[in-house]
Amino acid sequence: MTNALPTPLIRADELLARLGSVRVLDARFDLTRPGAGAEAFLAGHIPGAWYVHLDHDLSAKGDVPALCGGRHPLPTREHFAETVARLGITPATPVVVVDAQGGMFAARVWWMLRWIGHDAVAVLDGGLAAWVAAGGALEAGAAAAPISAVAYPLSPEAGRRVMTADELHAQLGRVTLIDARAPERYRGDVEPLDPVAGHIPGALNRPFNTNLGADGRFRSPEALRAAFTPLLGAGEVVHQCGSGVTACHNLLAMEIAGLPAGALYAGSWSEWCRDGRRPVARG
Repeated sequence: MTNALPTPLIRADELLARLGSVRVLDARFDLTRPGAGAEAFLAGHIPGAWYVHLDHDLSAKGDVPALCGGRHPLPTREHFAETVARLGITPATPVVVVDAQGGMFAARVWWMLRWIGHDAVAVLDGGLAAWVAAGGALEAGAAAAPISAVAYPLSPEAGRRVMTADELHAQLGRVTLIDARAPERYRGDVEPLDPVAGHIPGALNRPFNTNLGADGRFRSPEALRAAFTPLLGAGEVVHQCGSGVTACHNLLAMEIAGLPAGALYAGSWSEWCRDGRRPVARG
């Protein structure tokens, strides 16, 4: 067994062999019931894991400085680095992120850690179900209080660029925009979360769950490469979704595929559709 953390994915058996030498972050969440992930964590989680909440730890709410609008605004790199330090994570800490939604929320944590320069981070392929299937134990109750570390030193973004709404609006038609939402939301047939239905003009639909096989694990690099390559045009690739969460799943999938992932429009549809000056497409 190598000491290096497998990345960007780790199998459950690999995590079993490394448990105790990695920091496990549990990112379970429910967009319609924000407290459900924390409740599920208390009921049972990977031993030693710490819970990270999409609204409280991974988004800029209240007085936290934000880089965008929308339902889950991205905090600044500096603020997220403070959060990471409070979790006791240093640049030398191997981190594994898990959820129970096929990587839907774990991918957001993975991308944000890579965004601040943390390389040793992997998503548990198959999530909590894969852990249990591999014989992994669960423990109930609250996690021990994280031990604060020294300030996390930011490093260059290394290509993990965040695009603003104004930048995207100015470049429509010159970028390859990939929308990770479900087809019915992309078309504008339904919109359960945001005030306007539809999509950003020119966006291509690549639902994030099509990155997974029937077993809930990511498809092979070859299969993902074959799926994404026809979508890629001459311009910069920009990923979006409803609120900058599942777009990170497509960013993770492209990294698995060995493709240049491109930028994240973190505000996504939930920010875009709230400004009546911005165009909307349907169908």
